[in-house]
Amino acid sequence: MKINLSGHHVEVTDSIKEHIEEKFSKIASHFPSLITLDVIISKVHNKHQVELTTNYEGGRISASGNDDVMYPAIASAAKKLDAALKHRKGQLKANLHAKPDATAPDIAHEKVQEMNLI
Repeated sequence: MKINLSGHHVEVTDSIKEHIEEKFSKIASHFPSLITLDVIISKVHNKHQVELTTNYEGGRISASGNDDVMYPAIASAAKKLDAALKHRKGQLKANLHAKPDATAPDIAHEKVQEMNLI
C-alpha cells in the first residue's frame, strides 16, 4: 500500500513517516486490495488533526482524528479507518448472499385456494 503523506503547518519528519507506516501495516495486511492511503496531518488552533482517505472496493472511505498531541490523533484516525473498512467489507459480503424471493400475490392466492382451509 502506498501512503501519500502531507502536512499542513506541521513538518513531516522521518519518525512521523515511520510511525504512520507502522500503524497502517496492520490495515494493509488485513485489506490487501487497498492501493493508496492519503494522510493529511494539520495543526489548527494548537490541536493536531489527522485526515485519512482511501478507496476500497468502489467506495470512498475517510476517517479523522483530533488530539492535542499528534501521535494519539494518528492512532485515533487509524482505529476509525479500520472500523470503517471492516464495515464496508461486511456490506460487500452481505450483498453476496442470495435474498429470498417473495411469492407473487396471485400465486399466494392460488396456493391458499389449493389448501381448502374452509
